[in-house]
Amino acid sequence: MLTITWRVVYLCRVANPKLSSEALLILVSLADEPKHGYAMQHDIERISGRRLGPGSLYGAIARLEAAGLIEALSETGARRPYRLTAAGSRTLSSELASMRKLAAAGMRRLAER
Repeated sequence: MLTITWRVVYLCRVANPKLSSEALLILVSLADEPKHGYAMQHDIERISGRRLGPGSLYGAIARLEAAGLIEALSETGARRPYRLTAAGSRTLSSELASMRKLAAAGMRRLAER
């Protein structure tokens, strides 16, 4: 099982810069269920150890929404939940496969030392 840390996400972004590390963390957070920004912020911190500030979080949300990878649902009070689109699911799957491949290559090389 691949543990997602901000370092792994950063290395994946260096290898494949299509998405920012913030965007990838948001897609992972939304993979299980829709969430509003504050819930994403806490989920991302829990799974990665990295706390995204509001500017980074909402800037990445806006870019992901504009790219059609996430979509806003009806507001519930003051909160606006988001969910992955089909394109977002495909993109996340592809990105995670790339991360798995990169991690496997790194582990093989370390084992050869």
